Amino acid sequence: MDLFDTTAASETLKDAPLAERMRPRTLDEYVGQEHLLGEGKLLRRLIESDTLTSLIFWGPPGSGKTTLARVIANATKSHFIFFSAILSGVKEIRELVKEAEEARKYHGKNTILFVDEIHRFNKTQQDAFLPYVERGTFTIIGATTENPSFEVIAPLLSRCKVLVLSPLADDDVEKILRHALADRERGLGERELRADDEAIAYIAEQAGGDGRVALNTLETAVRLAQNGIIDLETVREAVQKKPLLYDKGGEEHYNVISAFIKSMRGSDPDGALYWLARMIEAGEDPLFILRRMVILASEDIGNADPRALQVAIAALQGFQLVGMPEGRIIMGQAVTYLATAPKSNASYVGIDAALAEVRKSGALPVPLHIRNAPTKLMKELGYHQGYKYAHDYQEGFAVQDYLPERLQGKRFYEPTGRGYEKTIKERLDWLRAREEAEQ
Repeated sequence: MDLFDTTAASETLKDAPLAERMRPRTLDEYVGQEHLLGEGKLLRRLIESDTLTSLIFWGPPGSGKTTLARVIANATKSHFIFFSAILSGVKEIRELVKEAEEARKYHGKNTILFVDEIHRFNKTQQDAFLPYVERGTFTIIGATTENPSFEVIAPLLSRCKVLVLSPLADDDVEKILRHALADRERGLGERELRADDEAIAYIAEQAGGDGRVALNTLETAVRLAQNGIIDLETVREAVQKKPLLYDKGGEEHYNVISAFIKSMRGSDPDGALYWLARMIEAGEDPLFILRRMVILASEDIGNADPRALQVAIAALQGFQLVGMPEGRIIMGQAVTYLATAPKSNASYVGIDAALAEVRKSGALPVPLHIRNAPTKLMKELGYHQGYKYAHDYQEGFAVQDYLPERLQGKRFYEPTGRGYEKTIKERLDWLRAREEAEQ
């Protein structure tokens, strides 16, 4: 690189967004991920001993995946290649291989190939990396916001160590912000700005663990600041409304709906309302949420409160009538009802047990006495003979078998005794006692 290239690069960096200018260059500058980079932790040991293997960084946006890969390349004095799954394809891999081989041959450097958003590559594209990873042509570091168990092919996953990056803690984000305000080389230090502690804390809180969002917000606040003072009012204006981490097609979608369902199942209306609000605010399809509530009403409440299913269906129909924003009120009522209702999964367990039995024992013959006999031949064959019509008996109950002969005495439904199911259990115990007494 000559003098003109250096000057151009310096000017480019100067004009870059603050988040790009403040990317850490060394391990000492890197903030966060202490579980990986603290003294004696796995990744720090691999870097310091120069025994790095191929890695997959799995973490939310802004947690420092790309930056960490660059820091590792600097720390190990490796040749670094940035490869975007959005902008590149298989045909570019041949060029990468050539570049990596030349870096080793002419400069004695190993190559770290950083594959951004590796989950966006399909199976064939991911397969193309395998021979070069095995051969040691380059060490691959893949970054993904999606669960690599589902998004990275097994052969490549088996050759990589998966490291989970966490959202940055608020204290870490505050440290990043203060460093950006003080740094005279790459940050805002030359402007000698003054930022209130509560303003810095507010930016960190609103960033949701995303360092890039925090720095972008600070940069906006600087433009709005008067007399070089960044106060709480200024950053509130800069923040406006933050986007929530929520990918309707990705893992966070399943994490949040799981938390929502488990909160209702666990009889916690506050937790259920919080996760409902998270989904509403992030733009989740309300009908998807309501359908899951209908399922829960049967799966987790069942006959402990038979009205729960009615409430869930009424909420679904009510929402379809009024839509948003009033629909949130209907959803809130239904959620609190379902969360506080007595719970039983006995019906759910019962149908699954019956299905398992059918799959195991096949199509067992229907007992003759509970078959209809609309023809003379059927009557002659014994169809319907001995059938007891329940309403002809006291209590509207007649002791007789309804299961195939091989399954007589088999129990599928065992009510729990919670909520209304307590009444059902008492009734069922009485009916079964009658059966035993007359057999």
